[in-house]
Amino acid sequence: MIQVKLLGGAKKSFSADTISIDKDSLTIAELIDYLQKTKPENTPDLDVNNLLVVVNGVDSSAIEGKITKLKNNDVVSIIPIIHGGSSRSTIQISKYFVEILEIKPNKTQSIDFLNYLRKKYPDLVIQGISPKYILSKSHAKKILEISVEAQNSHNMLSQKLEIDILMRFACTRQISKAISEAGIKSKQSFIVIALGKKFSLENLYSELKPYLSSKNISLNNTGFLKNQFKISNKQIDSVYSKKPLEDLLAEKAAVLF
Repeated sequence: MIQVKLLGGAKKSFSADTISIDKDSLTIAELIDYLQKTKPENTPDLDVNNLLVVVNGVDSSAIEGKITKLKNNDVVSIIPIIHGGSSRSTIQISKYFVEILEIKPNKTQSIDFLNYLRKKYPDLVIQGISPKYILSKSHAKKILEISVEAQNSHNMLSQKLEIDILMRFACTRQISKAISEAGIKSKQSFIVIALGKKFSLENLYSELKPYLSSKNISLNNTGFLKNQFKISNKQIDSVYSKKPLEDLLAEKAAVLF
């Protein structure tokens, strides 16, 4: 017997929270196919291409993916992944899945909000960045790639990956300076960057969804960044790249050793 727990929109597709399946030795792919064939009529379709499947609390992508063999008494959670929306961007860097979310200003939010998230999601690396220090999503990805590579090579600026990330966005080796300049400010919008497993990121996204800004994570902050890091137009013109300022910022972040 395999127990299937249905979360989010999957509940509506089957008009149930759980389903017990009297079958053994199914793969995840075969289980999804079985669910599709047995789904009640006149209920919303289940988007099988956008599902997170968790087996006994472990993301199936960390096991064998769709060919993962299920056995008797396994508990399988089916979680539809919500895509779309300008405020959401999920990428993968090395072993991490990464979520980049813009949080709108809220009178009650402060640095304590980040600490709360870190305690609730201890398996995630979570950092808050001032939007002024992020030129674009691709800029954020480049900085994160530098920090993750530094972690892999044991060459981080700090013992904690989240602090290394903040320091590289701020382009400084001083933790206090990075916090005061590029850290989040009370009652102002900020960017949440979270790294970890898809299952935990999906839960984090669901919790943060009411606070999300509808804006793209891209501001007209070119002038600020050029001035902040003393990057001249001559320097930009000398870079053979489609995104010269972005690459110069990544270079500055990379040489902080």
